[in-house]
Amino acid sequence: MEASVSANRAYHHGDLRAALITATFELLAEQGLQKFSVAAVARRLQVSSAAPYRHFPDRDHLLAAVSGVAARELNSAVAEAAGAAGPDPGDRLAAAAGAYVRHVYRTGAGLPVIYAAGLSRIEDDGRQQHTRALMATLMDLAAATGTPDQRETLLLVEATIAVAHGYIALFADGFFTRGHHSADDIAARAIEAARTLTK
Repeated sequence: MEASVSANRAYHHGDLRAALITATFELLAEQGLQKFSVAAVARRLQVSSAAPYRHFPDRDHLLAAVSGVAARELNSAVAEAAGAAGPDPGDRLAAAAGAYVRHVYRTGAGLPVIYAAGLSRIEDDGRQQHTRALMATLMDLAAATGTPDQRETLLLVEATIAVAHGYIALFADGFFTRGHHSADDIAARAIEAARTLTK
């Protein structure tokens, strides 16, 4: 598999920490969070089961590092998609749903990974900065649609992400395979569904 070759290549160049993060993304995309383990990452990189713990004391610390990278990348993807969607606030927010679908398809790291239980106890300023920035971007996009207060803004963010996450989860579970849909097809459906939230 090409992705695992890239992770192994990163390790053989001497940066095991970066390779562990790369391999974690690969496994999340392939298997999801529930099946993820540090042991599987070690096997992917063909290193001893103890090797990852020289860089991350436990599973949650590894996921925290991945969470920060995922939040930063998703925030960038959302901002780019919103910018390309034009001036209409509803279109801009709906574009975030499509960006989410494409990001999760590519990385396996959606909000259940970014905000995974247990990560809040880990002191990681970089992760906290990126997760807060992601939420701020989503809140700003939702508020621009004319929500009356912060509670309604948060509810709109939740609904938009729920729509997007639902579509990518169904896609991952094989719900759409009979129609031979691509990730871009599912992203388009998520955008269309999310757009109805503000009409």
